[in-house]
Amino acid sequence: MLSIDFTGKTLIVTGGLTGIGKGIVDLFLEAGANVVIGDIACKADYEQIHERLVHLRIDVTVAEDATRLIEGAVQAFGRIDFLVNNSGTSTMDYAVDIKEADWDKVMDINAKGVYLVSQAGARQMLHQGGGGRIINIASQAGKNGYRCMGNYVASKHAVLGFTKVMAIELASEQILVNAVCPGIVETDMKRRERIEGAQLRGMTPEDILAEDRSQVPLGRTAEPEDVANVVLFLASPFSSYMTGQAINVTGGMTMH
Repeated sequence: MLSIDFTGKTLIVTGGLTGIGKGIVDLFLEAGANVVIGDIACKADYEQIHERLVHLRIDVTVAEDATRLIEGAVQAFGRIDFLVNNSGTSTMDYAVDIKEADWDKVMDINAKGVYLVSQAGARQMLHQGGGGRIINIASQAGKNGYRCMGNYVASKHAVLGFTKVMAIELASEQILVNAVCPGIVETDMKRRERIEGAQLRGMTPEDILAEDRSQVPLGRTAEPEDVANVVLFLASPFSSYMTGQAINVTGGMTMH
């Protein structure tokens, strides 16, 4: 039986305390990897949770914090092999009503954060002699448009564009850069979006949930582990001939 063993490998995950990020952390720990979580909600600037798990409190929108995240991982485990840019946020409003502050907040975390952390991570991978995987958690919103989410959609389109450029530029060094495009995933952020979206559209959160499910051919929304499984694949030897891709994990909701 084929299996994935990441013993001795080191993974960095931004936004790894909750939601999709936590699903990724749990799966990679199960596969034997060392894991470093960079999250603004971490309790300390640097905290060794156990022998294979480190927490660093960082803000992905700050260049110095992005560098400190990579340095902290090297300090803890000697090198980095996989970087998953998972930190993200959203606000909801119709395009004509989006506040400038909300536009900036979403673009900074979702797009600028990917740029800063990817840049710092790629430099370390190059310093190590090349090789490695950068995996960006984008969204099907990086391929489609969705009402009341103009800033979020724009940010995820930016993530896909940056993924493609890094994939081209780093291919000769065997650093593979791919994106995962989740569909509707049951996280705290999604549940909050249903409440806010319902208020904007004159519906109930239950109406939004029913609408969500009706759009998925497989008949259910995703759980974080559904996305984590694809991230594990993209980090594994089984994806060694893939770079610059944007992989849908949408239950068939998005097929391009």
